[in-house]
Amino acid sequence: MRFGIGLLVAAFVLAADQASKYAVLHILHLQQGQLLVLLPVLDFVLVWNHGITFGLFAGFGAKILLAVLASAVVLALLIWMFRTRSWLVTLAVGAIAGGAVGNVLDRLRYGAVVDFIHVHIGALAYPWVFNVGDSAIVCGVVALMFDNIRRKPTVAADKG
Repeated sequence: MRFGIGLLVAAFVLAADQASKYAVLHILHLQQGQLLVLLPVLDFVLVWNHGITFGLFAGFGAKILLAVLASAVVLALLIWMFRTRSWLVTLAVGAIAGGAVGNVLDRLRYGAVVDFIHVHIGALAYPWVFNVGDSAIVCGVVALMFDNIRRKPTVAADKG
């Protein structure tokens, strides 16, 4: 049952990610670099990310290699999710997997990942543009870090 819930989380994240990207591209018709101000702290601006996290390796032109690598990571995540006994890990890994699959689909469909969320406070801007899948990945990683910190380490008794 836990694995099924994790898969539902992954499917929900994937659906939200792809629906938001569809809206940006086909309903709002944003063009590369075009800015749409939503709130004083939030803009949509279309950026095609040809690399991986934060645009790293963008110049290497290895879209298939990056997609294969990301797919292998998703497979490992699903195995981890199947084997875990922790609900928090299940939900976190489901969120990470859903976000990763959304970005893999973009890479295969467009040759780049669709990023469009830009957060800022006045002139103080978060320097990266991201998407819903990226947000789910970051939230999932933070949840995994929290889970790891909250566990009490088992220390062998000193028999000296």
